[in-house]
Amino acid sequence: MIITIQNDQLTVRVSTRGAEMQSITTPDGAEYLWQGDETYWPGRATNLFPFVGRLHEGAYTYQGQRYEMGIHGFLRYQETLPRDREQQRVYLECGADDDTLAKYPFPFRAGLDYRLEGDTLHITYRVHNTGEQVLIFGLGGHPGFHVPLEPGLQFEDYALRFQGSPQRLLLSETYLMSPDRIPFQLEDGVLPLRHELFDHDAIVLDNPGRTVHLFSEKGRRGVTLNHPHMPYLGIWHRPRTTAPYVCLEPWLTLPGRHGVLEDLATAPGTIHLPPGEVYENPMSIQIHR
Repeated sequence: MIITIQNDQLTVRVSTRGAEMQSITTPDGAEYLWQGDETYWPGRATNLFPFVGRLHEGAYTYQGQRYEMGIHGFLRYQETLPRDREQQRVYLECGADDDTLAKYPFPFRAGLDYRLEGDTLHITYRVHNTGEQVLIFGLGGHPGFHVPLEPGLQFEDYALRFQGSPQRLLLSETYLMSPDRIPFQLEDGVLPLRHELFDHDAIVLDNPGRTVHLFSEKGRRGVTLNHPHMPYLGIWHRPRTTAPYVCLEPWLTLPGRHGVLEDLATAPGTIHLPPGEVYENPMSIQIHR
């Protein structure tokens, strides 16, 4: 089911499957969100929970037992229920079931709150520990945006502007985290886009600042992503293609480490949420037109 929220500046459509955004449009009909062309990437704005990225051997251990887990976890496949639905806001939520417990042995409720305010979409990730033991998880976002955003412009006419001094965290040949990091070179805080940037999969940045701006000096339309409590940013499109989009992915946690079968209890950076407590993490997408 598709749910629509809107105000006088934006219309946002969200699927109940994975609580995934399907569309962000302005009153003139301009679409900002990638529309899932399977030639390049069928997703649009995948939500990542309870893991980000891949795991070594596609698995992890917890209390001595091995569990299988696919890339980016399972929230994106879950049917979520709309709650607190209003014209400019909706909260969608799912919970543990027999299928999730087989690969993630925790009771939980998890969801996303979408709220419009002027030209900005506010998104809050929410996780509720409904069990009797500490809930351990990671999460992140994966929204894709059209590039170019205006007729007559090219992918290479766009750039990303950062506020931090990022370091690039390098991936192994199996797309897992290696221990290596290097300074990430920017031109006055700006990264000009070109397709070759993604020939070796995602660019993963530490300390990129908590705001990234997608823009073109030749056009008016752009996007500002603000992720104040997610320390990492992935930047991606389908490798070795001329894909007309870019994903800006704020991550709370990192993918698994190369050659390490992660023990969930000691996995780096994960949130350990006590029983009965609720964790929230907000971000926002501002649309420029």
